[in-house]
Amino acid sequence: MKKGEKILFGVFGLFLLATTIGFIMLEHIRHVQKTPMYAITDHYDFSKEGLRGSTIFEKRGCTNCHRAMREGTNMGVVLDGLGSKYSYDYFYNFLKSPEDTYGAKTIDHGPPPKMAAYVSALPDSDLRALARFLSELRADPGAADSPIPPEEKSTFLESVLQRLAPDSWKENFKDIRDRESDKNEQHAPTN
Repeated sequence: MKKGEKILFGVFGLFLLATTIGFIMLEHIRHVQKTPMYAITDHYDFSKEGLRGSTIFEKRGCTNCHRAMREGTNMGVVLDGLGSKYSYDYFYNFLKSPEDTYGAKTIDHGPPPKMAAYVSALPDSDLRALARFLSELRADPGAADSPIPPEEKSTFLESVLQRLAPDSWKENFKDIRDRESDKNEQHAPTN
């Protein structure tokens, strides 16, 4: 080997060694650390029917396209937290008749020859279990997959919104947190 090749292989070897040591150190830290690196904002408290639905979801290969409970792929819609956005009835109707419920053509769910056409042909009890499972995939308020923002308001974001949001936007769109406080005031007991 020539001198230049030896230097090149030596640099590559050092890089490989440093990468391996770094990986081992990070894995050790991850296993020793008691708190997760990122906050987990999705939670699952499955009913008996929801657990049955999760088994159907897994056995039918739904994880080939969807991610749920931090398992599967992101090829289709990520389902974690969707139970905070949609109801059991919505999921049941979607599974039974996807394009009618969605209001448009879908990529994989719907009539054959679509890949997930088999879903709407499942027995009604399986569709109900799957809908229960999906409706119980909840997210904490403020999580990326939750429609509900965190309880507190950020002074930084509020100042940015005040400066950058056009007046027409402020007239047409209301902050969901304000709508929640309006509901609470309407339902508060009067003396």
